Amino acid sequence: MLSITVITLFPETLQPYLGASIPGRAERAGLASYRLVQLRDFAHDRHATVDDYPYGGGAGMVMKPEPFFEAVESVRPTGPILLMSARGRVFGHDDAVRLSLEERFTILCGHYKDVDQRVADGLGAEEISIGDFVLSGGEPAALCVIDAVVRLLPGAIGDHQSASGDSHYDRLLSPASYTRPPAYRGLEVPEVLLSGNHAEIEAWRAAASERLTRERRPDLWERHERHEGP
Repeated sequence: MLSITVITLFPETLQPYLGASIPGRAERAGLASYRLVQLRDFAHDRHATVDDYPYGGGAGMVMKPEPFFEAVESVRPTGPILLMSARGRVFGHDDAVRLSLEERFTILCGHYKDVDQRVADGLGAEEISIGDFVLSGGEPAALCVIDAVVRLLPGAIGDHQSASGDSHYDRLLSPASYTRPPAYRGLEVPEVLLSGNHAEIEAWRAAASERLTRERRPDLWERHERHEGP
């Protein structure tokens, strides 16, 4: 079983999603477990203060190191620690695969302007981002990471082939998908997908995958070509 701990100011925002869809199914099947830790429980004053003004001046509030250190020490992590941060390295499919092979990992969710850098440095946390934009807190990013990881656990998705056809699984974007009806408001499903010729369908999908990746994500295409090259 994969055990995932999230240290957050807002555990109530995470619980509904973790109990639904694939994350919830994985927990009920005994494939994953989730522990949500309230960061304010480790504050030291009657106001449960977890932030303060930044040294050096400037706008916004910075989350204090003490609550994070003590929260992490209380859960005794034995696997990777991730700090969700817009300053971090962008999370990718390879990261999801790596974490899915762990027995346990911990996610730290910041809020306000920033988290004291000593949290990442002192706890050896990987600073992870989910893209080049800023969120109000780390909770939505943490859910993205958890979902990406848990769906890779054997048995979390009933059909492994479904996951193997997803975008990024083989470093490319997936081709477009279609279902019934074959025609709708003048928009038709590509004829090859209705042909029943599996070889032609696979060739169409491979070509579409490559074309979409070249057009929409030239960075991925460049990496793919380097990986496939001599």
